[in-house]
Amino acid sequence: MSEHSDRDRHHRPPHEAHDPMVEETEEERSRSAAARLFDIRRVIGGLFVAYGVIVGLIGLFDSQAEIDKAQGVRINLWAGLVMLVFGLLMLAWQRLSPPEAPAPPRDDDGR
Repeated sequence: MSEHSDRDRHHRPPHEAHDPMVEETEEERSRSAAARLFDIRRVIGGLFVAYGVIVGLIGLFDSQAEIDKAQGVRINLWAGLVMLVFGLLMLAWQRLSPPEAPAPPRDDDGR
């Protein structure tokens, strides 16, 4: 099977060897991947999930003195849960509504 694909690639007509439409779709894919990677919702969501887990775990193991300081409320546990939920919502929003890739820069002649 790979022999067929190698042969087809080497025996393409010259006009198919450098197809600008294929390059544009590859560029669009790379721009789209970069846009998803650096989407601010992913960064914020990831940080809030990480901090939410850390603060929530600290809240699970609070001493009675720390709970009494917060007037009987496990404030670290509740704050950690809120941060975790917020982070997960940001990540879900990013997953359900992915960003569009930015338009390619245009030349001076409008192309």
